[in-house]
Amino acid sequence: MIIQNKRIIASILFVLISFVCVAQGGPPPPGPPPPVGLPIDGGVLMGVCVGLFYGAKKLLFKKNKC
Repeated sequence: MIIQNKRIIASILFVLISFVCVAQGGPPPPGPPPPVGLPIDGGVLMGVCVGLFYGAKKLLFKKNKC
């Protein structure tokens, strides 16, 4: 094949592939909203604070008894 023919075929394929990509449609519709519930970020922070306080209390009272 001549280089001119290869360029024409490549151009036609590029245009056809572009049409196929456009024909795919848009993104899928968004899903349903998440269920209503309590956020866990505040509870996790409070649990860590209580755990640190409890661990420090146990360490301090253990040292006093020995």
